[in-house]
Order: sequence, then structure tokens, then C-alpha cells
Amino acid sequence: MTLYDQHLHSWHSFDSKADPVANVEAAIEKGLSGLTFTEHFDVHPNDWTTCVYQHDNYTQTIRSLRKQFGSNIFIGQGVEVCFQPTRMAVILDFLSRHEFDLVILSVHYFGDKAIHRRENWEGLNATTITRLYLETVLEATRFCEKLHTKGNRVFDVLGHLDLVKRYTHRFAPASNIASHCPLIDQILESCLSADLIPEINTSTLRQGLHEAMPAVDTLARYVEHGGVGVTLGSDAHMSKDIGAGFDAALTAIREAGVPNIVVHRKRQREMVPLPPSATRATL
Repeated sequence: MTLYDQHLHSWHSFDSKADPVANVEAAIEKGLSGLTFTEHFDVHPNDWTTCVYQHDNYTQTIRSLRKQFGSNIFIGQGVEVCFQPTRMAVILDFLSRHEFDLVILSVHYFGDKAIHRRENWEGLNATTITRLYLETVLEATRFCEKLHTKGNRVFDVLGHLDLVKRYTHRFAPASNIASHCPLIDQILESCLSADLIPEINTSTLRQGLHEAMPAVDTLARYVEHGGVGVTLGSDAHMSKDIGAGFDAALTAIREAGVPNIVVHRKRQREMVPLPPSATRATL
């Protein structure tokens, strides 16, 4: 079937050393129809000093990859933006000046604290951290709703909706998502109002969790609210992880009743109907 990995990183992101050529070669080897690089653009003052994003260099890499491999596979140029409510003017200005195939909005903070820093969890339990994180996600989607009411879709995809469970699993350990269904429902409703497509991020499947972000129950709730499509992303930071976990993700998508996988090119969406379960990805 037609499968695209629409969330991955290379050495154009601060936390990856992956060779972009090796990423493309891995995608071709695994039978993917396309891959979209989504390099980090992080503007929080604590992150900005380590952010290596350089748009001109990144664009030149994409052009070179397309020249070398473009007849064999689609290669997209995307960006993953970290939601920072006090820095949105900077983010919106950046996005207005650059062209992408896909723009992911991700939340890596709960309030003003980075979710991945263990010291920020001191004195807080998993339930509280989960609630604070999901409240920040809701703040992000509602910001997108306000933009959308002006007829302007600035962001295409909401990345790893329940990323918090990656870290409750490491630090607590617990995932504790099911008890926050009312917040999850608000986020899903807000995504639909904001024209944001949720991503199925498979990175947790190779990091000790038995489910992707989000899991089947959240996907089913999304369908109940009227959702008709999701994107697939490995969130690979190493070439070997391109497309990893996609078979399991497809099983979850079918079980939840999501009818389409959404593919982005030049900010335009294509709904790719999910094939019968007998058709398997060669990953």
C-alpha cells in the first residue's frame, strides 16, 4: 500500500546525527512511497541556543535528495514547531516566510517546563503531570482554532498528542491517559475545529511502550467526534527507525475505524483510503 513516513529527523535537527541520504535509502529499502523530513524549530529561550535549524542549508539538502532519489520516492520538506505561547509571533513570522510540504505543531512542555527533563517532575505525580501536559496541548489546539477562524491554517498536524506517556513510563512509571478522557475529548474536538490532523507517532513502540501515540482508544474517540484521517510518523532520529512500527500502527488505525491516512504535499492534503487488512506494509 501507499505509506509515507511524515515525521523524522536528520542532522539538521539538534538531537539527531542521521545522514539524510541514509534516511532516504532506508525509506526506499522498506518500501515506503515517501518520507517527509520534519526538522525541529524550537524557539524557547532554553532551546534556542542549541537549535541548529538553518533553513537555507536544510533546503539545499532537500533539493539534492530530490535530484538523487526523486524518481524513486517522494521527499518532503517539513518542519516540527514546538508550541511556545510567549513566542508565537516569532513562530508565525518564520512560517510566513518559508515554504513547506508539512508543518507539525508539537507540545514538548507542560506549562513553561520541558516534559523531558526529570528535574521538572519533582514534587508532582504522574496524574498531575499528565493533566498539565494535556492542558498545554489543549491550549495549543485552541490557539490554532483562533487562527483557523480567520481562514488561515498555519499548522497541518498535531504531533504526538499524548507524548507525556513516554515520560510517565520512564519516570513514574505509568501512562495514566485513560483517566483524562474529558481533556482528550476537548483536544480532539479542538483539532477538528482547527483543521489539525492528529499524528500517529510510533516512536513509543520502540521505547518500551506497547502502544503508539495516541493509542487505539483515543483514535476511536477521534472517529466518534467525526475524524476521518490521521498521519503516520516514526519520529525517527536514526535512519534504521524510518517507518518503524507502521504495521502495528495500521492495525490500531483499522481497529479504531479511522478510514484514511493523510498525506501532505505543499501543504495540500490527500486522503489515502485504508486498504483491506489483508494488505500489509512491507516494513
